[in-house]
Amino acid sequence: MTIGPGGELKLRLTGADILVECLIEQGVDTIFGFPGGAVLNIYDSLYKYQDRIRHILTSHEQGAAHAADGYARASGKAGVCLATSGPGATNLVTGIATAYMDSIPVVAITGNVASNLIGKDSFQEVDITGITMPITKHNFMVKDVNDLADIVRKAFRIAKEGRPGPVLIDIPKDITAQYAEFEPAMPGTADQDEYSVSDEAVEEAVRLINASEKPMIYAGGGVIASNAAGQLYEFAEKVQCPVTLSLMGMGAFPATHELYTGMVGMHGTKVSNLAVTQCDLLIAIGARFSDRVISKIERFAPNAKILHIDIDEAEVNKNIRAAHYIVGDVKAVLSRLNRCIEPRNRTEWLDYVRKLKEKYQVTCRENGELTPEYILNRIYEITGGDAIIATEVGQHQIWTAQYYKFTKPRTFISSGGLGTMGFGLGASIGAYLARPDKRVFNIAGDGSFRMNLIELATAVEYNVPVIVVIMNNHALGMVRQWQNLFYDRRYSQSTLDRQTDFVKLAEAFGAVGYNLTDKKDVDRVLQEALSLNRTVVINCEISRDHKVWPMVPPGAAIEDVIMGEYDIR
Repeated sequence: MTIGPGGELKLRLTGADILVECLIEQGVDTIFGFPGGAVLNIYDSLYKYQDRIRHILTSHEQGAAHAADGYARASGKAGVCLATSGPGATNLVTGIATAYMDSIPVVAITGNVASNLIGKDSFQEVDITGITMPITKHNFMVKDVNDLADIVRKAFRIAKEGRPGPVLIDIPKDITAQYAEFEPAMPGTADQDEYSVSDEAVEEAVRLINASEKPMIYAGGGVIASNAAGQLYEFAEKVQCPVTLSLMGMGAFPATHELYTGMVGMHGTKVSNLAVTQCDLLIAIGARFSDRVISKIERFAPNAKILHIDIDEAEVNKNIRAAHYIVGDVKAVLSRLNRCIEPRNRTEWLDYVRKLKEKYQVTCRENGELTPEYILNRIYEITGGDAIIATEVGQHQIWTAQYYKFTKPRTFISSGGLGTMGFGLGASIGAYLARPDKRVFNIAGDGSFRMNLIELATAVEYNVPVIVVIMNNHALGMVRQWQNLFYDRRYSQSTLDRQTDFVKLAEAFGAVGYNLTDKKDVDRVLQEALSLNRTVVINCEISRDHKVWPMVPPGAAIEDVIMGEYDIR
């Protein structure tokens, strides 16, 4: 221990200790990982600091990456994962790419072989910085232990500032063993300055809004990342126009609000898709115009001027030309706009949209079958809508977005941009550890669940009471749906007639398992699962041919959304 020239305290620590001290300094309380040779020094430090930072040992590094991602989505903090060199590092790649596509702040830490062995095809050596360059905001290889603290601090700042995203730090093993002076520091803040946006840009946006007769808001995950749900609510009520959300925007605006029209795009509601087609101003807020939203570009919002508000200038005019745009933090921009916009009555436009909602309302199909719609509706009612819902990817993901009424941000945890099957279980574990005050469900398909079901062991070991609800149709449901509709029912490798007993599987991991085959048992099973406060797997036997509706056929415009097979021409 030494005293610097300014009286500052300096500690002489190993690189591994410096890393852990920096993590604690950045407010990290939980790290997800799996040990190996190149990170043994780091794990030795984690052992020494276990009273200050919690390590969660996952079953697979991909599970660690997804857990860090889920932790970040649920908390708004940066999630952290740790893996060894070689296959440990590459096993993180899918999770890193998932976070990148959805703009989630994750700091991935990998070990590497010793500095003198790099570039020599050493055992478990891989160029993880090269591999992850396209799927990170930035990555670092630490070459000098004296740079380590600054690199860690920069990594967290980069992950959280502007448009969030993953950052990777690769640390050779010898760096973690070397000593250097460490000077504690306070973590920086990433507060956004609302006055960094020019008055002229705000004034033009206000002019466009005031001149519009049929405006519509299209909001996405940027609203959640910016913690701007309150500002969006105020904005929508002032503008008095319908609000549609992207998949990543679920919870940014209450699904119970009269202005809400549902999701937009490929599996959006007919109301949202028709309203976007008819509006004269589309206000895109913290949302990118992905192919899942715009579909046939030349017919997307043909009558509308586009006002685009986003933190990332690279998204502006990328897929859709904007009449005007504002680059800035969504919360800051909306705060400015809310002070400038005069409330306006748009009764005629809202009446038109209300009639569309009455005509094309998406409702639960009431019949004797056990359906995803019914199950999701009961989860919503029994939890009072106050749960965190994670999903895997497939039909069940869309059913969840359609039928569970998300009213708060950071309650829908799902892979949107990358569409990562196997995401949900790890993410739900991370979400619970970030928010232990909330009940957490993972809505899964049988195909997705199989991919990373080994994380059941993690959930059980750490007493994570996640409830996994498997929509088991014995198929890769979304693939089968496309094969049914557009490939003349050639079900190539999409049928899963496997003898897996999910109840016994759950029990083998130490969890509780239920089979659900009848609607009358849904409430009892859900209430019992909630009362146990344990990891639970509920296997729901649903029809193999139960489809996701609405749906926009490939190559069609979004207003050509079909409501069922009878609509297919």
